[in-house]
Amino acid sequence: MDRHSTIVILTGAGISAESGLATFRGPGGLWEGHRVEDVCTPQALARDPALVHRFYDDRRAALAGVVPNAAHKALARLDADWPGELLIVTQNVDDLHERAGATRLLHMHGELQSALCAACGARHSWTGTLPPSSACPACGKAALRPDIVFFGEIPYRMEQIERVLAQAALFVSIGTSGGVYPAAGFVQTARAYGAQTLELNLEPSAGSRLFHETRLGAASALVPAWVDEVLGLVGD
Repeated sequence: MDRHSTIVILTGAGISAESGLATFRGPGGLWEGHRVEDVCTPQALARDPALVHRFYDDRRAALAGVVPNAAHKALARLDADWPGELLIVTQNVDDLHERAGATRLLHMHGELQSALCAACGARHSWTGTLPPSSACPACGKAALRPDIVFFGEIPYRMEQIERVLAQAALFVSIGTSGGVYPAAGFVQTARAYGAQTLELNLEPSAGSRLFHETRLGAASALVPAWVDEVLGLVGD
């Protein structure tokens, strides 16, 4: 891989866990004490909008108590210093990559600090509470919902992700379970187009066997060390 190569990085809940944010698949399959089916499906939103809105209000408020860790900062440094193409695709809905300074970034599962209008499709920056039936600033209809990709919905900007994966010389997966599609299939797509593949994870994921190399350990240690390796190419 030379300094002009394209790098695609996928990040999951494991990279933010060290900052104090709960991983999506916690003990017993619960996320902050809730079943995924109760807070992260279109059916849940229709059945109990107050619960779903309150759940994401709490997650949004929790962002104020956490800060980016060494892994987020290392990726922001890579983003700033890598002269080739680079895209960080995150499954996370927090804003820790942005706060660390990353700009070449895509949130495939949505963002906590965004509201989506179910009526007109407009998105709005949102940092406070989002009660059910909140009015859309664009169309005025009481149709705002959390801008989160629920189970059963299509992740954002998939065409762009597929296009960049086809160009990648290196695909790196950081802190992911390897069990949630379509992201779990990115390694196969990247390999099919000839990319080298690397997994950085606390423990082997469901798809570890698909990677050329797996390194195990805390993201706050593995990611800065790997970024140092990659940026060493720039100085060569």
